[in-house]
Parts: sequence; structure tokens; C-alpha cells
Amino acid sequence: MKMLPLQAAIAAALLSVAIGVSAKPLVVCTEASPEGFDMVQYTTAVTADAVAETIFNRLVDFKPGTTEVVPALAESWDISEDGLKYTFHLRQDIKFHTTDYFKPTRNMNADDVLWSFQRQLDPKHPWHNKSSVGFPYFESMGFKELLQSVEKTDDKTVVFTLTRREAPFLADIAMAFSSIFSAEYADQLLKADKTGDLNSKPIGTGPFIFTRYAKDAQVRFKANPDYFRGKPPADPLILAITVDNNVRLQKLKANECQIALYPKPDDIPSIKKDPNLKVDELAAMTTSYTALNTTRKYMSDARVRHAINIAFDKAGYTDALYGKGNAMVGTGPYPPTLLGFNDKLKNPPRDLDKARALLKEAGVPEGTEFTLFTRNGGGPTNPNPMLGAQRMQSDLAQIGLKVNIKVMEWGEMLKRAKNGEHDMVSAGWAGDNGDPDNFLTPNLSCDAAKNGENYARWCNKEFQDLIDKARAGTEPAARAVLYEQAQDVFEKDQPWIPMAYPKMFTAMRKNVEGYTQSPLTTNNFATTQVK
Repeated sequence: MKMLPLQAAIAAALLSVAIGVSAKPLVVCTEASPEGFDMVQYTTAVTADAVAETIFNRLVDFKPGTTEVVPALAESWDISEDGLKYTFHLRQDIKFHTTDYFKPTRNMNADDVLWSFQRQLDPKHPWHNKSSVGFPYFESMGFKELLQSVEKTDDKTVVFTLTRREAPFLADIAMAFSSIFSAEYADQLLKADKTGDLNSKPIGTGPFIFTRYAKDAQVRFKANPDYFRGKPPADPLILAITVDNNVRLQKLKANECQIALYPKPDDIPSIKKDPNLKVDELAAMTTSYTALNTTRKYMSDARVRHAINIAFDKAGYTDALYGKGNAMVGTGPYPPTLLGFNDKLKNPPRDLDKARALLKEAGVPEGTEFTLFTRNGGGPTNPNPMLGAQRMQSDLAQIGLKVNIKVMEWGEMLKRAKNGEHDMVSAGWAGDNGDPDNFLTPNLSCDAAKNGENYARWCNKEFQDLIDKARAGTEPAARAVLYEQAQDVFEKDQPWIPMAYPKMFTAMRKNVEGYTQSPLTTNNFATTQVK
């Protein structure tokens, strides 16, 4: 006989008491599917949340709610006087996950750290060519040129030698692409000719152990009883993939999920009035932008890019998509919360006559069509993608340009944008480490243009020289000046239309405790529980 909901709830409660289980499930409604589980192949926040923040750890971490670097798999580190050698001292008792497909025979050691970095650094490494997309973060951030060597002095000590000073190095290796994998598991897969399993059956040291992924539906984890910071209170953790932010809110209200990521800003007032719900909000390190593919016909001309910028009503866009007070109009490539923000850059006044004149000067025929890629659903930097695309379409029609809107699933859009199939693409970026370099190098550098992570495919030597100097500097004031100058070059060449600097919102049930919003927009549930 089928149990009624109330009977089932009572039975579950009695069973919990009988076996002494206090942990409760935590269901989080997320906005998209992870691209995979081999973290070094991907750069999106949704993948980082589902993989780097659950399954893996890094040598160092960010203190919850801050950009302060704190120990993680490394319990301490030393930096040489010349700033070129970083020596990490590893914890003794870190265990890799035990699953039905892998049983570790040893604790984490220096070999795992070497494997995780050498795989990306060394072309001769047996796993180097196993990534179909390369190592986008590692490459676009110039780590191939930065790392002279990664070596161990014993099982618990690893030394990184740099080719140059790198101000954000510690913060960089707290990022998802620096996650530490099991070399023993990798060897097992290589011998069995099952290297693809690294992307579908992950093994890490993190707070949660992967159990199952149903594509476009959910990712399931169980709490790691051996986690070095203590077993998480939520067990199991379920990421319920819910593309539509309206549906996420409905599920939250029905208690089908206890946390709903990225609600629409215009829903915030009603969420705050609901006695069963609450909202966390933060001026996060995020920017929304439209990348203009500088390798495409007409779009390669800076006059055309400027014409689009001054024809688009950014203030109207910001109010329509985020609501008044929930976002600032964008002026540059990163928000004012970061070092060296150039407050001299202003949103140019809308000028349709000047825009038409620029297009005519550039030889763009009336009725020229540009393709705009945008995503389905909605996320923190673009809560209503279709509305934003339609506003762009309407504004550019006023200067004689047609916009062909192509709506795609998130992963498909990123893949096609990296291939350079677009004229324009609606995108966004959330800072990974609290440093301006994290916005500029992965998204606008020449290396990132080569591997497609730079959706504008823009490579400017003057800009590149400035961010290289800033990255190598140690004095914040001097670095800030260089970043301001780099933003002047950006503004002059206009590879993006900076759209907005939005706030970040997280909605949850009132009985959720232990969740901390991050200014880096990552979502970690290792200390979150449902009371």
C-alpha cells in the first residue's frame, strides 16, 4: 500500500530517531547544469559550485564571506624574499573520497599536488592531452608562462617556482582551476583506459562525495564523514537544476528546495514579506556585459562598436532587468568594489545621430544584421536574458541595424561563443579572487583571445602590457594606476558594452542556517543546514 505524505513523514521521523540520524537533506535550486566534473576544463560559476565547492579542495581557500586567503590542504606556506618561491606544507590527514568506483590506499600527499598542476603545465604529462578543450583558466591566466616549476621536497612539501613576481598568486591558487585531484585515481583510470571517467565520476577531498548526476535534473552528494573540517550537517546535498527563476521561487515557497539561487530582483520585496522565507543580498564582484566579436565583419571596426554603445539605453536596461537600486550602470570591465576602478569612465549619453554617422563613416549598410547570443533561464548577471536581448534589438533598430537573437542553453551558448560564432554575446563575470587581474586576464587578454575565453577575441598590445605590469607589481597604489590606464585603453577600443554591476541575492527558507554569501559569488554548503 502506498504511504500518504503525512504517513511517510512520520515514518521518516521515527526512523531518524531510531538510528540516531540528525542530518537533514538540503535541496538547492540552481540555475543551470554543470558542464562536467573535471573542474580544470571549465570556467563557469555554476560548474564551480557543483564541483569545486563540493567535491574538491585547494591548497588555500578564501575565508567565508571575504577575499582573505586562509590555509586549506596546505596548513602553512613560506614565500621567498624575491617573491619567486612559494613553499607549501601539506596537512597530514587529508583523505580522498571512498566510492563504489574508487578506494584510496593512502592520504593526500605532494604527488597529488604535482599531478594536478603538471597535468596542465607539462605537454609531456600523460593526462595533458586528455582534455578536449585544453585548460582554459590555466591558459588564459598565463600560468604556463608563470610557473617555472612545481616540485616536491618530500611527501608533505611542495615548492612552486615562478618566472616573475605575481601579486595575486596566492589568491589565484585558491580558485577552482587549482583544485587538487587524486593521482592514484588518475593512474587507475589511465591503466583501465577510462580517462573519460574523470569528468563523470569525480574523486576529491571536499565536504561532499558525488553520488549521481541526472543530466539537466539534479546532482546528488552525500556528506563526507572524513572531511578535514568536519562532516557537513546537510546529508544528502541535492542541487536541483531549475533553469527558470520563477520556477525556482515556486519550488522554494513549496519547500521543494530550501535555497533558491539568483531570484529575480523584482521578486525580492515579495520574498521578504513571506513569513517562511528570507533573503541574503550582497554587492558582489560581478559585471554584466555584451562582448562584441572584434574578428567579425564590421564589428572589427571600433567605430561600429562605439555606435552600438551610444545607441543602447544602458540606464533603461539596468532598471528594467534589475529594478531601481539593485544594480549600477556599467562603465568598465569590473565593478567599483575592486582595486583601480576607473571612476573617470562614464556611461556615454545616448546619441542616435552620432551612432548613425559612425556607422555611415565605417561603411555599414542600413539593415546590416548582427547575431546576438543569449542564454535561456536567468542568472545573477542576467536575470531576464530575453528581455535584455529584446531591448538591444529595439535600440539598434533605431540606427538601422537588425539584431538576430539566438537563445541557447547555457553550456551550448558558451561553447559556440568560444568558437567565435557570434557577433555579440550577452555574458557576465563574477570575480574569483578579489583581484582586478581576475576580470582582465581571463576575459580580455591576448592568451584568452586565442583559446576563446575572451569572447570579444580582442588582443591589444598596450592593454596587455599594462595588465602584465600590474600583475607583477606588489604596491597596491602603483597597481591601481596601471589598471586605471588599462581601462582607458578598454574604453577607447570598446570590445564590450559594459551593462551593469548587479547585486547578488539568495533566497532561502527561514529555517536554513550556516549559509554565507561570498563576494566572489561562489556557493559553498559545507556548513549549511536545515533546522
